Amino acid sequence: MPSIFYKFLFISLTSSLLFSNPTNAFKFHPFYVSVTEMNYNEKSKSFEVSCKMFAEDIEEVLKQNYKTAVDLGNDKLQSQNNNLMNDYLAKHISFNINSKALNFKFVGFEKEKESVYCYLEVVNVPAIKKLSVTNSILYDFKKEQINIIHVLVNGKRESTKIDYPQNQANFNF
Repeated sequence: MPSIFYKFLFISLTSSLLFSNPTNAFKFHPFYVSVTEMNYNEKSKSFEVSCKMFAEDIEEVLKQNYKTAVDLGNDKLQSQNNNLMNDYLAKHISFNINSKALNFKFVGFEKEKESVYCYLEVVNVPAIKKLSVTNSILYDFKKEQINIIHVLVNGKRESTKIDYPQNQANFNF
């Protein structure tokens, strides 16, 4: 068990360094990783989700999938970019809570240096006992894609890593 913890810690720190270090802002990067953070807010009965990925990767996959120019840092294209991002995420991430599929609301996204943060929310969520996440974000970009998932429910944190072609993660609380 401790070795799994250290692997996740290493992966989390590595992805944090890759996303936050300005010297890593170059066209090719050796890791293809996204990090999805999920938090159950018991007070508001909502499931809050943020997805962090490399800006150049998501821009490229949006260009390929929607056959249009994409610049996530261009405020003039904000409406178009929100629509593209919402549609893409609706096709590549889903949540099944307590054996019931629930739809998310796309809250928005922000670009920060070489990272993009996307925000989603599922409202009216009862206490979470079982959570199943389907996540194929950027699998249509690189086969080397890794998706790291962190979940916090009632103070209990669980994490996992899924590699292409695996796209399913299950949690019990």
